[in-house]
Amino acid sequence: MAVHNAEEVDVVVIGMGPGGEDAAGRLAEAGLSVVGVEARLVGGECPYYGCVPTKMMIRGANLLAEGRRIPGLAGDATVTADWTQVAKRIREEATDSWDDRVAAERFTGRGGRLVRGYGRITAPGEVTVGDQVFRPRRGIVLNPGTEPVVPPIDGLAGTPFWTNREAVRAEAAPGSLVVLGGGAIGTEMAQAFSRFGTRVTVVESRDRLLAVEEPEACDLLREVFEREGITVRTGARATAVRHADGAFTVDLGGETVRGEALLVSTGRRTRLRELGVGAIGLDADARTIETDEWMRAAEGVWAIGDVTGKGAFTHMSMYQADIVVRDILGQGGPPADYRAVPRVTFTDPEVGAVGLTEAQARERGINVRTGLTRIPESSRGWIHKAGNDGFIKLVQDADRGVLVGATSAGPAGGEVLSALAVAVHGEVPVERLRHMIYAYPTFHRAIETAVKDLEV
Repeated sequence: MAVHNAEEVDVVVIGMGPGGEDAAGRLAEAGLSVVGVEARLVGGECPYYGCVPTKMMIRGANLLAEGRRIPGLAGDATVTADWTQVAKRIREEATDSWDDRVAAERFTGRGGRLVRGYGRITAPGEVTVGDQVFRPRRGIVLNPGTEPVVPPIDGLAGTPFWTNREAVRAEAAPGSLVVLGGGAIGTEMAQAFSRFGTRVTVVESRDRLLAVEEPEACDLLREVFEREGITVRTGARATAVRHADGAFTVDLGGETVRGEALLVSTGRRTRLRELGVGAIGLDADARTIETDEWMRAAEGVWAIGDVTGKGAFTHMSMYQADIVVRDILGQGGPPADYRAVPRVTFTDPEVGAVGLTEAQARERGINVRTGLTRIPESSRGWIHKAGNDGFIKLVQDADRGVLVGATSAGPAGGEVLSALAVAVHGEVPVERLRHMIYAYPTFHRAIETAVKDLEV
């Protein structure tokens, strides 16, 4: 039945995470009438529960680790951890106590209109938010983000377990913590809490931590974790959870682990059915929304961010938002290119990667050649000494003579990655990399050694 009180606008953006907010703000500044729809916090997961507060946790944890490395290098030190300082910084500097007023005003100050609530596509060219109906003339941008997946483990429901959202709100570091999931979020938080004195156990159902990364990275992280006193259980799956007397007991099928707190970090999902994508002919039961190289998902509909399945990263959402804005405004420019997607896990050592892993390259039928060097064996690694764990691994397409992937693990691994990302994105010939000048003594100079190892 036709809705007679529908309001016509130019663009409706559903989901005001980093990419959605950026796209909506830029389109509004360009003179379009833009409605941004958000049911939670303007700015999305990143500034309130993800990238920003977790890196504040990690910054504090890494300072403690550096302090403990002073003996034998610079004197003596006694380090006393105080989580309340981290909690205060997250609350006051990062999240304004999880109040998005500043972000909301930033958007409306650019000329946009913010509507609170869950947006749903109710017909082609129609978005409903509560009792409001909008008909965008230019299009709909979908940026729904993701939410933590809570697995159907017996006994888990109803217990006070954490996801990343509860963990960043912690006012104190628990005495002990069980982390379900050994991906980026799980490993980052596990190490951060451990360095503040929490006894941590990480449970990962697959056979290694950071299973999507190079095996060398996974092995390195496990070695560092166990050296730091973190218990790692890989190839283990939680079958039941009990919570009693202020503690969790997790059954791993023949073994139990206990902790005052339980962090569930087993993946994220988007509820496409609730988004109403079936109304525009898309599969409501799919995990992601497929788009073309201009982020178009259907006629007059664009999708960006986690929901596209190209990487659950703020930088991906922002990159895709730029493509959508240019497409809607008819500005042209390059379409999406995912050959050199960078990603960083902010553990210590940091694990940065770009492009394809060795296994992914081989699966694509590429004639692969690899080169690897260990950071402790480099000049800067030897100078750095304590905390110098890491390596650089290069994945070369031997037929074309260019890098298709690389991993930079180690101190400032995510920063060293930038040079490798440029090399992969620009398809810089390995022969040219071989004859570059690399500053001495830097961590990135180890790239030169890894390039030479490609010849072996």
